[in-house]
Amino acid sequence: MAREIHVFRTPDRFVAGTVGEPGDRAFYLQAVQEPRVVSVLLEKQQVKVLADRMGLLLDEVARRFGATVPPQAEDVSDVDPLVTPIDAEFRVGTMGLGWDADAGAVVVELLAITETEVDESVVLDDTEEGPDAVRVFLTPIQAREFALRSTRVIAAGRPPCPLCGEPLSSRGHMCVRTNGYKRGEIFGTAELEE
Repeated sequence: MAREIHVFRTPDRFVAGTVGEPGDRAFYLQAVQEPRVVSVLLEKQQVKVLADRMGLLLDEVARRFGATVPPQAEDVSDVDPLVTPIDAEFRVGTMGLGWDADAGAVVVELLAITETEVDESVVLDDTEEGPDAVRVFLTPIQAREFALRSTRVIAAGRPPCPLCGEPLSSRGHMCVRTNGYKRGEIFGTAELEE
């Protein structure tokens, strides 16, 4: 079966979002170019890596090529939820990120997870063999917005333990840094153990 590549050259929006409660959230990326909507499922860490690398890429493009890149955004203008119904095309395995100098755009490619290792020549290429993909071209402003919104989506989960950094749960937290002893309210419980 030939691979399917969903290309969004001028998306109306490209956002990260979640479904579910903190501690049990599913993370999605969604590209919208009316009337098309494509959603893909991925891990929280993949969203974080993509947002971090996108910011670094923009900084490097400005430094190296003198391209006009907006400063890091402080407010997110698109706070709307994901478009529903959310029907994931695939689960993301490999991600690619690049700069298209001709279009002045950040190019994001998300490839479906596969049983075999993906050759890097498949990323950002239109070969007929390979996993399904979503390719999105973002203006530098859209890329900054994506990075900031993604960072906020990730931070909206469970708060981290101040000692070990692992997420706190509503049932409490057995922190490895306390050597098995609970230390009160900072770990999600009101009881103090002697």
